Amino acid sequence: MQLDSFILANFKNYAHQRIECSPGLTCFIGRNGMGKTNLLDAIYYLCMGKSYFNMPDSLAVNHGAGFFRLEGHFVKEGKTERIVAKVIPRKKKELERNGTPYRRLSEHVGLLPVVMIAPDDTNLINEGSETRRRFLDNTLSQFDNHYLQQLITYGKVLQQRNALLKQFGENGGYNSALVEAYDRQMAGPAQAIYSRRKEFMAPFRQLLRQLYRDISGEAEEVDCQYVSKMEQAPIGVLLREAAEKDRVLQRTTAGPHKDDLEFTIGGYPLKRFASQGQLKSFVLALKLAQYRQLMEKKSVPPILLLDDIFDKLDHDRANHLLSLLMQGDFGQVFVTDTDEERLEAIIGKFNRQYLKYRIENGTAHKINGA
Repeated sequence: MQLDSFILANFKNYAHQRIECSPGLTCFIGRNGMGKTNLLDAIYYLCMGKSYFNMPDSLAVNHGAGFFRLEGHFVKEGKTERIVAKVIPRKKKELERNGTPYRRLSEHVGLLPVVMIAPDDTNLINEGSETRRRFLDNTLSQFDNHYLQQLITYGKVLQQRNALLKQFGENGGYNSALVEAYDRQMAGPAQAIYSRRKEFMAPFRQLLRQLYRDISGEAEEVDCQYVSKMEQAPIGVLLREAAEKDRVLQRTTAGPHKDDLEFTIGGYPLKRFASQGQLKSFVLALKLAQYRQLMEKKSVPPILLLDDIFDKLDHDRANHLLSLLMQGDFGQVFVTDTDEERLEAIIGKFNRQYLKYRIENGTAHKINGA
């Protein structure tokens, strides 16, 4: 699978731009704030139907424009896939595959597997559980559509249950029979989500630990544990036990939407005890484990997007990462960097076909290729 070219119209700081892509390595060079990351996000959007940065579509429209449009020309298993995203703020987003609009955006997820590694990925460790669940859901949804559908169903019922609890709070009443009706609707999807996450984590943990050792050269053992109250009791029991708490707080406090991933180093919480270098190594290992799992499940190498990561790594870790990228069966790779000399040194080690662009104020100029 590869991306041959893509076109941006009014996307972020790009008024109009066409990018031709190398089947191996495509590099975007430029100062911070010029639009390098926006090109990677455009690729991610075409693959997933949304921005990597969990931002509203309205914020992705070029200043002064009333819409944005993205178009990507992919080749997968010998067949051309033309993907078009059309977004007008406050109207329904349109996503097309080969000229045919999707009825639901979820139908597109998984067609074009993608993994992005960005400087802000340390938020996976430093922020709340929602960020880690999003990572888990993003990975599973790309190769398990049944999981994605169960997640969507659960989310809708959860939203309805929370709305009911809020309505009771505002009106001063409470009807346990109505709440329990939603509990029964949540049971099936909740169990499916919990079971799939638990099944996924066993091989993922082993892969993560090995990749951390390969990247960091550290002796410390890292781990990643899936934490869910459904380990202790079925969702129905948990909801009944939390009924009074939910009534007071006017929201649902038990269920897979409260699950988490617990990261440790040497048996201690990673967030509190890891050095900056160890945190960076862990995040890279986490994302490359995601890549390996997607490649195994989808039987094609995902597109790999590397945003300014070599600037954040010391020399040893950068070399360890490069070694992994060169040894592994990686497909198409897109890289951004502020330092052209450093990137040229990296390209030399890759020994792969490449294209290179210089990015200046939302315009990409092809400057070299081989």
